[in-house]
Amino acid sequence: MSAKVRVSTRSRDSRPLNRDRPRLTARAGALVVIVTLLGVLAVVPARAYLDQRAQLAALELQAQQLENENATIGTAIAKLHDPAELERLARECLGMVKPGEVAFVTPGTVLRSNC
Repeated sequence: MSAKVRVSTRSRDSRPLNRDRPRLTARAGALVVIVTLLGVLAVVPARAYLDQRAQLAALELQAQQLENENATIGTAIAKLHDPAELERLARECLGMVKPGEVAFVTPGTVLRSNC
């Protein structure tokens, strides 16, 4: 019968390997540095993108407000092309009368100034 002998390939002065904690190798460290650098470099374009989206939203809101104002002014212009509206404004704001009409002005009567 033969006895099995266990031979250790480690030298006596070497430390046993501690596999309980993860080790950070040079390759893993370089990968962490590269990923962090790419993350930092991605912040600037992302911030510019978000700033441009906010600016675009503000400009769209301003454009909508200007379109609404333009529609209101267009309605007022269309009213001014109506002869009945022009006559009303001439009578109320300027105190004008048609030929042959008699205008009576009472004391204390003031022409409208909001016309």
